[in-house]
Amino acid sequence: MGKIMEAVFCVFYLIFTMIIGIKTVTKSKGNRAFTVFGYMTIILVCGDSFHLVPRIFAAINQSGDYGFWLGIGKLITSITMTVFYFLMYCFYEIHFQKKSLVLRIVMAMLMVIRIALCLFPQNDWTGAAPVTWGIYRNIPFTIMGLLVIVLFFINRKDDIFRWMWLAVALSFIFYLPVVLWADVHPMIGMLMLPKTCMYIWIVMMGYKGTKSLVQK
Repeated sequence: MGKIMEAVFCVFYLIFTMIIGIKTVTKSKGNRAFTVFGYMTIILVCGDSFHLVPRIFAAINQSGDYGFWLGIGKLITSITMTVFYFLMYCFYEIHFQKKSLVLRIVMAMLMVIRIALCLFPQNDWTGAAPVTWGIYRNIPFTIMGLLVIVLFFINRKDDIFRWMWLAVALSFIFYLPVVLWADVHPMIGMLMLPKTCMYIWIVMMGYKGTKSLVQK
């Protein structure tokens, strides 16, 4: 029953988030910041689908072997999540008018390093991936997340995005224990559910931001 509930949640997340992403783009009214946010959301859900769709099938048909596709899905999701956070930084720059060439270069370099590390064969995505490589590839990713958290926290104000820093921080708090200990303690993998809820919160902030454009 637990597997079926997980599958239902995954289906809801993929459909709901895709709808929100498309609506954010269409309602952005040419606003560059929210257009970026909308495409950022679409990239998020497209990438997650490569990992979650095999999980859905595995939950429905528990006798099937979906290990290969789950591994490939994790690889693709790892890459798209990296792009997601780079675009979130781009959104921050445009929305808050805080352009910094240095920070943009740093974020771009971290993105390239993270993606390159994900592509190393030592990750063994379709087999027994070593924890050490999980740590290596998540170092630049975590730094990207920390930069986003700090920037949104410093520039927070009483608007729709005042809790963006908290949503991102919580997503990493739920995510990092999975990287470190899920292989030893599989139940820790359940933290991916609240992590996913944080992403729903994040994309809803962007969608609500487009509503403020309509009211102007």
